[in-house]
Amino acid sequence: MNPFKDFKSIVLKELEAMAVAGALPAGLDFSRVAVEPPRDPAHGDIATNAALVLAKPARANPRVLAAALAERLGARQQVVEATVAGPGFINLRLDTACWHDCLAGILRAGRDYGGSALGAGRTVNVEYVSANPTGPLTVGHARGAVVGDALASLLAKAGYAVTREYYINDAGSQVDVLAGSAYLRYREALGEDIGDIPEGYYPGDYLKDVGRALAARDGGKWLDRPRDEWLPPVRRFAIDAMMDLVRRDLEAMGVHQEVFSSERALVEAGGIDAVLETLTARDLVYTGTLEPPKGKTTDDWEPRPQTLFRATRFGDDVDRPLKKSDGSWTYFATDMAYHLDKFRRGAEVMIDVWGADHGGYIKRMKAAVEALTEGRGRLEVLICQLVKLSRGGQPVKMSKRAGTFVALSEVIDEVGKDVVRFIMLTRKNDAPLDFDLAKVMEQSRDNPVFYVQYAHARVSSVMRHAAVEFPAIALEPVALADGPLALLTDSAELGLIKLLAQWPRVVESAAEAYEPHRVAFYLYDVAAAFHALWTKGKDNTRLRFLVDGEVEPTAARLALLRAVAMVIASGLDVFGVQPVEEMR
Repeated sequence: MNPFKDFKSIVLKELEAMAVAGALPAGLDFSRVAVEPPRDPAHGDIATNAALVLAKPARANPRVLAAALAERLGARQQVVEATVAGPGFINLRLDTACWHDCLAGILRAGRDYGGSALGAGRTVNVEYVSANPTGPLTVGHARGAVVGDALASLLAKAGYAVTREYYINDAGSQVDVLAGSAYLRYREALGEDIGDIPEGYYPGDYLKDVGRALAARDGGKWLDRPRDEWLPPVRRFAIDAMMDLVRRDLEAMGVHQEVFSSERALVEAGGIDAVLETLTARDLVYTGTLEPPKGKTTDDWEPRPQTLFRATRFGDDVDRPLKKSDGSWTYFATDMAYHLDKFRRGAEVMIDVWGADHGGYIKRMKAAVEALTEGRGRLEVLICQLVKLSRGGQPVKMSKRAGTFVALSEVIDEVGKDVVRFIMLTRKNDAPLDFDLAKVMEQSRDNPVFYVQYAHARVSSVMRHAAVEFPAIALEPVALADGPLALLTDSAELGLIKLLAQWPRVVESAAEAYEPHRVAFYLYDVAAAFHALWTKGKDNTRLRFLVDGEVEPTAARLALLRAVAMVIASGLDVFGVQPVEEMR
């Protein structure tokens, strides 16, 4: 049940009929024709830009073309008014029966309402979190986790086949530093005074547990061994311990990823060799010397021959090195191997959710994916800006256990995962986010989590009272769909139905734009419209949801309320948030 999609089909049929009648040239491209809600509801229920986008290729005056199309659309049984506005927009006002039919369709669809075949089963890989396995997840990581997880759910609801993935960066210098830090705690666990943690090592108390666990498993086995002997086993032990922490934090957030890919395993399996083989076959690797980076002069830059990828052929600013001066592979080379591996596993569309400090990396990775897949793969990157954590406007200090950051688990313990997840989606991912631990627990309209959940809880409360006061009314959604919906005639009631009718369109547009935060805005609007109707019923007793002795009006309003709860629950499903039955 998507009236905007239904009316787009009607608009296209009328345009085709006009072409057959000679009122339009044959073979026009209708792909830019849109049918959507007008910006101002006072203008009507549905608007289309058809005349505006077709006027130039049709060599027609847009208002004249709009008038001809409006006349045809106005003759449709569902349309009570068709008007031309501005330079050629067409606004349509529909018969109220259309909205009553839409409400019935929502009730019959249940929480599946809003689902779409837009994706047509196409495979999308969403990779998110992917924090270095050097400690527990932070509040900053939480934003990427929630954005990625909600986006994956949104794409799945829009009909895509989605894989949720975590890339474990378990190769490189940072995990060697982790191993060294864990080794210090291991020695400490065996009774040695290790003094202050050296600069550059990880100081968090969480590594004490790792040291104690290693000591319990291996005793003093590694105390007198040289670094090259203890490093590999300690590194593996520490990485596994950190990933256990990460998985626990993800579980506490309600994040469930199907695939965990290891950088080290990929390299050991020849992933970089596959990159070189692919690029070499396409003459995209060469030995050359780069110009000094911006800000450096020839005096402080030592040019040297390097193995380079011809990234500039694919829109990057410079060609990119694949090897470091010591002969080891660059991070870029291993990232290329990882994305080639994802593509070969069937992901033609790859969506990466990265932190704020990775913005400069986007262009080269897009160039790499285009080169490695010969344009058959596509990389989209979402950058999550920083989260400013505060309490009553005052910055929250780092935790002692984490050492240098506020651990995600501490925030979840304080406010709950549903609050964390919802708040992380109240801003676009590339905008900074203020997370005030005091404000997110307030019971006010200014707190979107409370406001949306309160709407669902209020509906649940009405339904509980209805079951007692109106036992003759069957409260199942399908039964309510067959009720006297034509009695819903007040402008606030119809306005709420029209808003609910936009849910499938919100799902599709948010999925196409990779913007799950649009769902939060929409849910807030639904909650606001519902709360306004509740207030209107206080002032006008004839508009109350439960009207003494009036079974049919009550049944009609209960149908509307049930649909409100279903749409809110459907949106919260996308967010991984549990709708509440009552506020506590």
